[in-house]
Amino acid sequence: MRLKTLLLALCVAGTTAFAQKVKYTKEDIKKMETYLFNEGFNSPSPKKTSTIILKDGTTYKGFCNKIETKKGQIYEVAIKDSVTKKNATFNADQISEMYVYPSNAEKIAKVAKYMGNIRNFGTKKLTKNTNNDRIYFINQTVSLKNKKDDKEFLMQVINPGFDDIIAVYHDPRAKETGGFSIGGGPQLGGGVIKSYYVKKGDKVMWLHKDDFEDNYDFLFGDNAEFIKKYPKKSVEWDYFSFLVNEYTTMTNG
Repeated sequence: MRLKTLLLALCVAGTTAFAQKVKYTKEDIKKMETYLFNEGFNSPSPKKTSTIILKDGTTYKGFCNKIETKKGQIYEVAIKDSVTKKNATFNADQISEMYVYPSNAEKIAKVAKYMGNIRNFGTKKLTKNTNNDRIYFINQTVSLKNKKDDKEFLMQVINPGFDDIIAVYHDPRAKETGGFSIGGGPQLGGGVIKSYYVKKGDKVMWLHKDDFEDNYDFLFGDNAEFIKKYPKKSVEWDYFSFLVNEYTTMTNG
């Protein structure tokens, strides 16, 4: 009797798991693979005016002439005031927000990288690599790679416009999936960023592609309609930017 009950339970579980699989069309997959996040930039332009807003509300505008990082994350910024010409240095724990422009050198490097991978042509916009808009950084307390003590850093928000529920931050140390090239030509496949820092509610975590499925319910599980349409067994890490945007849209109605 117990054996029959167990077999029945396994059968139901298997049927449920199978039912959760959703088969998407090629058009759906192409849409889901489109990269909606902003490009992550690591080096601000020293020639364009940056804006720093301290926690006490004081605003400084000037040129970033020195930036200190830890594991790629900014924790100290030196700025030359555009009016007084005086230099000032601030730790990340003093700063609430910062707006800077990407350096030309990094933009050129990103364009070259973009052109070097055929996959980018169908999933990313070249204009995001040549972005002339200000980059938004915000103070966040994080544990680098979920291993270090919590510290305050200035982290780049890469999903402005749909970050009100889930905010995604650039991971300067993120690696990418590998591809291959033939005869030294452009790379085929690969190029998918493997990790981000993600905030939902009061929790900020380092999210790696290998941990995506384990954290899927935390990220999206409070929206039953979304989970029905995009169950975790049917989606891939490659769709992450689409999923964050879609979840935000569906949750906000």
